[in-house]
Amino acid sequence: MGEPQAKHDVFQAIADPTRRRLLKLLADQEMPVTVISGHFPMSRTAVSKHLRILSEAGLVKERRVGRENRYRLDPEPLQEIKHWYAYFERFWENKWAALQHFVELDDPDQ
Repeated sequence: MGEPQAKHDVFQAIADPTRRRLLKLLADQEMPVTVISGHFPMSRTAVSKHLRILSEAGLVKERRVGRENRYRLDPEPLQEIKHWYAYFERFWENKWAALQHFVELDDPDQ
């Protein structure tokens, strides 16, 4: 027997620009794949594959309404990115402070 298919993590899911655009599109409203695919220059099948990856990462929720599936953003998994960014932001802040100090030292008007 084969191993179950690995779920995509949040970082893998947002690595693709099309999937980032999908998240923005779904941020404000729930939409069926037929409407979503009208916003992209690709087939409905290709859009569905991107939605599946986002769903496996927990970023998109799917709901059956009649004969269609509707998709909406679930922002909760984005907290992982926020925490990662916050951890590394301290390094950037240190670099900005050092650059500001260097520029101020080199400024002949001071």
